[in-house]
Amino acid sequence: MSKDIKIKKGLDIKLVGEAEKSIAEAPKSRTYVIKPSDFHLVTPKMLYKEGASLKAGEPLFYAKKDESIKFVSPVSGTLTEIKRGAKRVITHLVIEADGKDTTVEFPTLDVNAANAEAIKARMLESGLWPFIKQRPYDIIANTETTPDAIFISGHNSAPLAPDYNFSLKGKEAYIQAAITALSKLTSGKIYLGVGKASDSVFANISEVEMHTVSGPHPCGNVGTQINKIAPINKGETVWTVAPENLAIIGELFLTGKFNPERVISVSGSGIKAPKYYKTKIGAEVSTFAYSAGIEGDNVRMISGNVLTGDQVNADGHLGYYHNEFAAIPEGDDYELFGWNKPVFNKISSSRALTFSWLFPNKKYDLDTNTNGEHRAFVVTGNYEEVFPLDIYPLQLLKACMVQDLDAMEALGMYEVAPEDFALTEFICVSKQPHQAIIRKGLDLMYAEIG
Repeated sequence: MSKDIKIKKGLDIKLVGEAEKSIAEAPKSRTYVIKPSDFHLVTPKMLYKEGASLKAGEPLFYAKKDESIKFVSPVSGTLTEIKRGAKRVITHLVIEADGKDTTVEFPTLDVNAANAEAIKARMLESGLWPFIKQRPYDIIANTETTPDAIFISGHNSAPLAPDYNFSLKGKEAYIQAAITALSKLTSGKIYLGVGKASDSVFANISEVEMHTVSGPHPCGNVGTQINKIAPINKGETVWTVAPENLAIIGELFLTGKFNPERVISVSGSGIKAPKYYKTKIGAEVSTFAYSAGIEGDNVRMISGNVLTGDQVNADGHLGYYHNEFAAIPEGDDYELFGWNKPVFNKISSSRALTFSWLFPNKKYDLDTNTNGEHRAFVVTGNYEEVFPLDIYPLQLLKACMVQDLDAMEALGMYEVAPEDFALTEFICVSKQPHQAIIRKGLDLMYAEIG
């Protein structure tokens, strides 16, 4: 059964440099890095010391608060370095690959016959559990909680986002196996949001309630779909899983092997030949960035989406949850009287001195310049124009800043994540870090309320 969700509020940011639909094999990475900071609020407890030999899928560390949640190595090799930061906090785990791809093997599991306990046990021991996020708080799911529903967004509407119908083609059986397994871990339904593509890889997926989503970004955000289908109330918990991680989960059930393969989009105006590359979680950015060709010397490289991703250097590594890489011009120059003349080469939700609204299909070569400096919040009403959730965004941001827990609860903090505020941050005339504000608010609620 398919139901339509049409979003009117939002903003499509069309950028030049979209990835061509062809897949290249990225050169093999010499080292792979796992960053505990990718797993928010997880304090790692190491299982090995530097110099240890590892197999792909072998646990590196576990979560201090829940020892059953394990985090595994993406490749076989040697744990060459455990980097630490302030107060000896572990920041990077560096694994030097041996090129052998020796993998920990588990017995295959019949997801149709297995019960919830067996499925959960296999996911925990094999390192699959970190792929499941929960709301509220947008953190790795609590292993002792049964979710009221599970949400999956099979449509990515963000700028330069990869097309799931291309990157996941051929993995339908793995996706179905994962959904069958997850359906036994929830007391409610699994909701799947898809686009209108006729060749969707999700067309024949069963055991889900399917919703067709359309409209401007952020219609593809799982938070938008939660808000329109089944908003979260106090005391409720839902899980979210990204489609590319469903493929990894299902493959382990069907083959017994942890395969951290990613088909990522390498895109942006800073890339000479944008296309898709086959790589692995934690791989060196240089293996695919320079294969695609970096255009110019002054570009910003981003692991993840241009609105929500992390800035990386040429010697950096792909983030654990990222399925895209972008390079766009660094905005470190200033335009004389740029605030006081018509603008034709930038996109804006406002019609004041900008003309992007006249050309809705035009693609822009935007840089990272914020076009202004940080200042106090200015009440413009623009946030509501790009924020489709039934929530007051400005009021919620202010409640987070003043740490008003009661107001945060009343304004819908339980169902949001930082990515839901990426667009309001993009158009913010006050240049406030909306995503960071929401993240700090969620952390405060988790610490005080739990």
